[in-house]
Amino acid sequence: MLRIYGNRKLKTLPGKQTRPTSARVREAIFNIWQGSITDCRWLDLCTGTGSMGAEALCRGAKEVVGVEKSKIACGIIKQNWQQVASCEQKWKVLQGDILQQLPKLSGQEFDRIYFDPPYASELYKPALEAIARYRLLDINGEMAVEHNPKLWTPPKIPELQICREKVYGNTAVSFYNNQ
Repeated sequence: MLRIYGNRKLKTLPGKQTRPTSARVREAIFNIWQGSITDCRWLDLCTGTGSMGAEALCRGAKEVVGVEKSKIACGIIKQNWQQVASCEQKWKVLQGDILQQLPKLSGQEFDRIYFDPPYASELYKPALEAIARYRLLDINGEMAVEHNPKLWTPPKIPELQICREKVYGNTAVSFYNNQ
């Protein structure tokens, strides 16, 4: 079990199939973005157990979209989000590879995007390029990319720029906005 905002309990996947965002990092991100979550459109990439999207729903996001490859994880995300969402909030979970799912979101803009792939994956650059290509980040939006600071070389994406970086032990978060 995992606890989020308001001491709510979420289901988690057994074993080490996912690496949930630590409570420390989750709290730091929501502190940085405080005041901008209410009524926002949130995109959660490599959703895992859905803790970040659930937290966004608890804090008043009007819509949350998650993309997760694991079918088992998608079932848990749906249970978690259904448990915390109010009837006025919209949410959906897309099951599949994010590079195949991102084009399906073309034409939608998100105020906040959270991207937390497996640290050693090759997803960073192609996913950021797709986010820029399909204009998924709202003009005034911001994206947080979680990574291992020892393995990270920020990819150059002309449409996006890093506006701040934070390090929390073995986890770092680079924040992007539109250039």
